[in-house]
Amino acid sequence: MMWLTWRQFRTQTIVATAGLVVVAIVLAVSGVQLADKFHGSIAGCAAHGSCGQLAGDFLQSLRGSGYQAVALGITVLIYAVPGLIGVFWGAPLITREIEGHTLSLAWTQSVTRIRWLAVKVAMIGLVAIATAGLLSFMASWWINPVYEASAKVGTGRGVVNRLWPIVFGINGIVPIGYAAFGFALGLAFGVLIRRTLPAMAATLAVFAGIQVVWPQLVRPHLIPPLRGIAPIVLSRINELMIDPSRHMFVQGVFNKPGAWVLSNQTIDQAGHVFTGPAPRACLGGTQKACDAAVGRLHLRQLVSYQPASRYWAFQWYETAIFVTLALLLVAYCYWRVSRRRLT
Repeated sequence: MMWLTWRQFRTQTIVATAGLVVVAIVLAVSGVQLADKFHGSIAGCAAHGSCGQLAGDFLQSLRGSGYQAVALGITVLIYAVPGLIGVFWGAPLITREIEGHTLSLAWTQSVTRIRWLAVKVAMIGLVAIATAGLLSFMASWWINPVYEASAKVGTGRGVVNRLWPIVFGINGIVPIGYAAFGFALGLAFGVLIRRTLPAMAATLAVFAGIQVVWPQLVRPHLIPPLRGIAPIVLSRINELMIDPSRHMFVQGVFNKPGAWVLSNQTIDQAGHVFTGPAPRACLGGTQKACDAAVGRLHLRQLVSYQPASRYWAFQWYETAIFVTLALLLVAYCYWRVSRRRLT
C-alpha cells in the first residue's frame, strides 16, 4: 500500500523537493549576504552608543533592494503553499479515484478502505507538514537579521514586528498548522463534493477566506489584549488632522517595542473618543498656540495591544487550533468513507 501511494504521489513529491531546493539555494546565498551586511552595519556600535541609529540605517537600506524582493517572494510562497497543498494534494486524493472508477476496485481488494485512506493521509500529510515546516525554518533563519535590527531600533520606519499579521504567518510553527489544515480541508471537500475541480475551487476559496479573516478577527482575541491609558504628550503626537467641519483627529505615538497595536485612540477627560471641535488657535494661529490649546484639552491616549512576549503563546495557540481542525476534518472523512458509499 505504501509503495502504491508513493507511485501515485511521486510526481508531487519530486516537484515539492525541487522547489524546496531552489528556495534553499536562493535563501542561503542572499541570507548569508544579508547577515554580513547587518553585522557590518552595526560593528562596533556598542562602544559609541549608536546601535539604534545604525540598525535603523540598515533597515532603511533594505527598502527597494533585492532583499526586499526576496522577503516578499518568500512571504507569498509560505502563505500560498498550504492552500496549494489542499488544492492539489488533498482535494484530488479521493476524487481522482472516483472519477477514474478505480475506487470500488481498490476497496474490494485485501486492503480495507480505512487502511487505504490511513496510509494515504499519513504519507501525504507528513510530506505536507514537512514542506511547510522546512519553508518556515528557512524563512525564519533568513529574516533573523531584520528582527535583530528592529529590536535595536524599537519603533519607527522600516521596523519589522513578528506579531504583525503579514509577518506572523511565515515564521515559527504556524505554517505547519496551516499545511495540515489545508490538506485536511481539501480532503474533506473531495469526500463531500466527489468531483475534483469543484472540490479544488471550494478548498481554495475557503482557505483563502480564512487566511484573510483570521488575522484580523480571530487572532487578536486568542489572548485578551492589554490596555493602557496615558496623557497625550505634545512632543510625541504622531498625527494631527482637522477636516473642514472642524473635526479634529489626534494620535499619540505608542512606544512599546515589538508590540502589536490593535487600537490607538485619543479620549477626552470624560473617556469619550475625541473628535473635536478643533480649538480656534489651531484653525489659523501659530503652531505654538495650537499646541498650547491642545495641551489645555488634557487628552489621553487609550491603547489596546498584544505585547511582544506573547509571540510564542500565539504561535502555539494558533497551531493547536488549526491542527485540531485538521484532525476533525480527517475524522469526518474516515466516518464518511467507512459508513457511506462515495461512488
